[in-house]
Amino acid sequence: MNEIVLPVALIRTLSLTLVITSVLAVESRRLRFSTAAYVGQALLIVALLFSFARQNTALYWWGATALLTKAVLVPWLLFRYVGRTQEKEEPPLVGFGPSVVVAALLMVVFFHLTHTQVGVLAPGVEAARNEVLQTNLAVAATVFVLGLYALLTRRDAIKAVIGLCLLENGVHLSLVSLAPTLPETALFGVASEVVVAVWLLLYMIQGVYREFGTTDTLRLRELQW
Repeated sequence: MNEIVLPVALIRTLSLTLVITSVLAVESRRLRFSTAAYVGQALLIVALLFSFARQNTALYWWGATALLTKAVLVPWLLFRYVGRTQEKEEPPLVGFGPSVVVAALLMVVFFHLTHTQVGVLAPGVEAARNEVLQTNLAVAATVFVLGLYALLTRRDAIKAVIGLCLLENGVHLSLVSLAPTLPETALFGVASEVVVAVWLLLYMIQGVYREFGTTDTLRLRELQW
């Protein structure tokens, strides 16, 4: 049986571009632009899943599900609730200039650390011997950390939801990179979609906005009174 050859250059390009879309989604102060950056990242994730599907046809199912949830339903919800609340992000805890510097440092540190320590982080996995999968795992860790950074430093509730979506994309990229040939990979990926959680969060955010006229998460402390 002939070995299935992956489109190496395409996969690496798509994977590395995920970092760019992550930074745009986190650092943009316009929520619609942040959502558009997330849509771009979602389409990149879908393209990566279809690229890996050469090794595992079950990934076509995951890719189709990701297209529906990540690139259609979640963006529709985000654009819808941004339109119902406010267009501009609440001022974050970290200013734009320092935030860009911190994001750049996170990218460099976590990409380098993960790329050079794949053998330690995932012992015995093919990724330790494959430059493409090393890059994918490094990108997955970087996207995950940027999503976590958004969750921790953004006061705007909708931006926090976008951070959650980035975090999820990082998890999904690591999953497909570590076990692209296992049929169970597609099942785990589909099962871990967070579209329902995103809808519930945005629904509650709209209620907070109606009550306080803002999506500032710091105002949530007032709910206890």
